[in-house]
Amino acid sequence: MNHHHSRSHGYIIQPGDTYPMLAQRFQVSINDIFAANPGINPYYLWVGQQIRIPGAHSPYSTRQTKKCISPAEMELKSSMRSLWEEHVAWTRMAIISLTFNLPDVDEVITRLLQNATDMGDALKPLYGDEIGDQFGDLVREHLLIAADLVKAALEGNQQAAMEAEKKWYANADQIAAFLSTINPYLTEEEVKKMFYTHLDLTKTEAVLMINKEYEKDIQVYDEIEEQALGMSDAITDAIVKQFPEMFRN
Repeated sequence: MNHHHSRSHGYIIQPGDTYPMLAQRFQVSINDIFAANPGINPYYLWVGQQIRIPGAHSPYSTRQTKKCISPAEMELKSSMRSLWEEHVAWTRMAIISLTFNLPDVDEVITRLLQNATDMGDALKPLYGDEIGDQFGDLVREHLLIAADLVKAALEGNQQAAMEAEKKWYANADQIAAFLSTINPYLTEEEVKKMFYTHLDLTKTEAVLMINKEYEKDIQVYDEIEEQALGMSDAITDAIVKQFPEMFRN
């Protein structure tokens, strides 16, 4: 085996792949993937694109074990992605309406909160109504605190902003504990890390919007979207592992 070959391998981008997911799957750092792929924009990966994965193992050795995806899994994955896409899109619309005091703010926030109900409902077929409603309530709280945080920042109320932020992270801890309780394949640590990233990015998005740094703000939104879809897929994967009989071909 020649030496160069052991350092990096060609890999073909599959639907849903992101650098963070690939880094996790192949146990390499995201920075190493960046370094191995100069000139490739990580936020615009397309299916069929060839990239390099650094490290000694051929990516295809782990790919081999991946079974064909069943229609039921495909459906869950796409509906879960839609919900998370809506989650970040309506959050953004709420930030815009609040920041610029638009006349649609009440309707937008109502639609934003509908996302919490929808996310809870998505769990009901597998986990039952009670768990679905509990998850919906936690997501609703997450969204309401986000709106409070934006309002406090707009008013320049440092105290209220700090309190809202503290509540926001406490709620993320509750969500992590909840999801890890209902699904053994979602560790509390993993969910916490994902949610904290989601919060950090969302806060940055709001601050940039308030400061009128629109170009940077849009770049951050692209990151938010990609991170949310990664989070969505992680939740889907855990559900599929937990209920294998529901997702067989």
